[in-house]
Amino acid sequence: MNIKIVLITGSIFFHLICNCQTKNNILFSESFDDAKLESRGWYDGTGCRISGESRKGGGCIEYEWVEGDQKVHGSSQQRHLAEPVSEVYIRFYLKLSKGWQWTGRNYHPHLTHFMTTENSEYHGPAASHLTLYIEPVNGKLRLAATDIQNKDAPHGLTQGELKGGYNGKLYDSREVLFNDDKWHCIEAYFKLNSLDMANGRPNNDGIVRGWFDGKMVIDHTDVILRSTDFPDMQINQFLMAPYFGPGLLDNAQKLWIDEMVVGTSRIGCLP
Repeated sequence: MNIKIVLITGSIFFHLICNCQTKNNILFSESFDDAKLESRGWYDGTGCRISGESRKGGGCIEYEWVEGDQKVHGSSQQRHLAEPVSEVYIRFYLKLSKGWQWTGRNYHPHLTHFMTTENSEYHGPAASHLTLYIEPVNGKLRLAATDIQNKDAPHGLTQGELKGGYNGKLYDSREVLFNDDKWHCIEAYFKLNSLDMANGRPNNDGIVRGWFDGKMVIDHTDVILRSTDFPDMQINQFLMAPYFGPGLLDNAQKLWIDEMVVGTSRIGCLP
């Protein structure tokens, strides 16, 4: 009897902590209706500001930049673990404040990221074995990948050579999409490439796709995201960390995120 109780309790505990995959292929979801994020599996955050300007429901998370101050205010970065998977999908709604200012350079702001089992649950996104990005850059939707930490791995980098200490493969929408202060549905899908272990080669069959308000605007099906140095790599961590680098912003502005869902296949926008 005691053994059965332990097993059942352990199963429930594992489900609550990991928010394991359901029959609907959902790993976890978040409506940001209140600030009790830790109770729903979020961690590594120091604060959360909930705004009533939501896309749906009672609230959304708000990030703010004050003129003359590069640091983000209102809410901090937040992380969420999920069941390790080889393919991952995310949908969230994003709203930028009126008069939003871009950097005018081909980078920043960073916004949301996926990381893998090859790094710890607190590892930074900038220099990892693989970080996947979903972010708006100069009005376009950008999906990207970096793997700076692999510079000394046997098969080296897969996301381009280091330039100024950084590397990355960028997948941008052709058109400027973010040009107003309305809510927009952002979707992204990443699938890790398969590996030819016998010949020590990655297969260029990884997938990177993005949608804006239900329309596909990024579609690549020949992507390499990992080498044979990482045959057990799986995607297992989401990081939300809006960030402008030093000297890239001098404007008071806000962004809001709402109605997020992370899974293993496309779910689509809200009605």
